Amino acid sequence: MLVIVEQLRRAVSGGIGTYVHGLLQGLRTMADHAPAIVLHASRAQANPDPLAALGPPLRTSVLPGPMLTRAWDRGLLGAPGTADLMHATSLAFPAPAKSPPLSVMVHDLAWRRVPEAYPLRGRHWHEAALQRAVAGARLMVVPARTAADDLVAAGVGAERIEVVEEGCDHLPAADIEGAQRLLDRLGVHDGFLLTVGTLQPRKNLRRLLEAYALARPELPEPWPLVVVGPDGWGNPLPDSAIPHGTVFAGEVRGAELAGLYRRARCLAFVPLVEGFGLPPVEAMRECTPVVASPLPSTGGAALEVDPLDVGAIASALVRAASDERLRSELVTAGLLRSGELTWEAAARRHVELWETLVK
Repeated sequence: MLVIVEQLRRAVSGGIGTYVHGLLQGLRTMADHAPAIVLHASRAQANPDPLAALGPPLRTSVLPGPMLTRAWDRGLLGAPGTADLMHATSLAFPAPAKSPPLSVMVHDLAWRRVPEAYPLRGRHWHEAALQRAVAGARLMVVPARTAADDLVAAGVGAERIEVVEEGCDHLPAADIEGAQRLLDRLGVHDGFLLTVGTLQPRKNLRRLLEAYALARPELPEPWPLVVVGPDGWGNPLPDSAIPHGTVFAGEVRGAELAGLYRRARCLAFVPLVEGFGLPPVEAMRECTPVVASPLPSTGGAALEVDPLDVGAIASALVRAASDERLRSELVTAGLLRSGELTWEAAARRHVELWETLVK
C-alpha cells in the first residue's frame, strides 16, 4: 500500500508530522503483521533524502512540494505505481479518480470552528481539500469523536468515518542534562512553567500570556514561562503582549523536549480548538501536571479551563504549579491516561480498517 507523507516535507510538520512518524513507529512494532508499505512525497531538497531514513521504500515525485500539491489539487496526478490501497496522512493527496482505494486521516475541521484563526488562503485550501476527500475517500479516519461529528455535519455518512485515537509514546527517553543545558542558555535556572506548540493564533498564546501575567505574582516563586515551538503564521506577538518572565525557546525536539516536560512545574496548553492535542499527553507521560482546554487527548486527566477565560487559566496555572496535592492527583491521572495511548494500538486499528477496503 501507498502512504502519503508529504507533510514531512513541510518546514513545520506540526502535529500531523508527529502522527506520520507515530503511525510508522506503530507499524514497525507490528513486524510481519503490518502491510508492506511504500511512502510517497515530493522531490527531496537535500541529499541524502531525510525521508529515506524512515525505513520503508520511498517513491518521490519529480515535482517539488508546492507544485506537486497544486497538481494533486487540480486532479492532474494520481498515485504512482500499482498499490492496492492509498492512505493519506493529511488532506494533501493524489487525485482519487486515478488512484487505488483511498483512506484519509482528517485531523480536525478547525478552520470551520475558528475561521478567524486561519488565513483566508488556508481556509479556502482546507475547504477544497476536504471536499476532494469527501468525494474520493472510501474511509475517513479521525482522532476523536468531535472530528467525526464535524464530518457528519459536513455531509459525510457516519459509516465512512472511524475514530482512532493517536499514541503519545513517540518521544525518546528524557535527556535531563540536555534540557538543563538548554535552560541554562535561556537563563532559566530554577523552576518554570511550560507551553508547547506551533506559534499561531489557534494555539491561543496571547490569552495564555495574559493569564501568566496575572498568575506570576501569585506563584510561590516568580517562575518563568518557557514557550517552546516553531513560528507559524500570525506570529510574532507585539512586545506589549509579552509579559516579564516569558522565555521563547524556539523549536525543541526529541529527548530534550521530554526533558523539559520532566523538569516543568506544569504544562499549559489552551488552544481554541484541537483535533486531538498531543503535547498534554506527551507531558503526562513525563509525570507533569497539565492545564488544558477540554481536549480529546487528555480524557479528563488535565486541569481543564475555558480557553477564553483568562482569569480561569491564571488560577489554574497557580494551582497546577504550586498545590502539591492537586499536582499529585494530576500526575496519577495523567500517567493512567497517557498509558492508554500507544502508536502500536493506533497502527493495529489502522491496519484492521485498511483490510476492510481491500477485501
